[in-house]
Formats: sequence, C-alpha cells, structure tokens
Amino acid sequence: MYYVYLIMRRGKTYIGYTDDLIRRLKEHKVTKQELIYYEAYRNELNARARERKLKQRGQTIRRLKERIKRSLGQ
Repeated sequence: MYYVYLIMRRGKTYIGYTDDLIRRLKEHKVTKQELIYYEAYRNELNARARERKLKQRGQTIRRLKERIKRSLGQ
C-alpha cells in the first residue's frame, strides 16, 4: 500500500506520500506533529499523482481542508 498523508506541525500543513506511513511519521522527528489525514492506494503512481495534485493545485488542498476542518482545529 502507498499513502498520501497530511500532518500538522507548527501550524502548517505538510503533504507527503510513502509506502510505510508509521516509519515516515517517525522520520519527520517533530514532537509537535499530528497526523490529520491520509489516503491509501494500491498503486504507487496513483499515490504520487494525488500528492502532486494536492501540492500544486491550491483549490484541491483547500477543498480537502474544508472536509477535514474539525481535525485541523478550525
């Protein structure tokens, strides 16, 4: 499985993708981080494409943030 994830740290949202979500969160090594959302994909290409869309298209991430507003503490 491949994962696209959002973490909140220092008041900012970080977007990434990985094949091992737990390991990747440990690698961030930030004490004040919180996993706020993730999506799972069977195909790496699909996960990478989704990550790119979230990073490059402001409206896409804005809509996702609206869906998970409570998780963001807003």
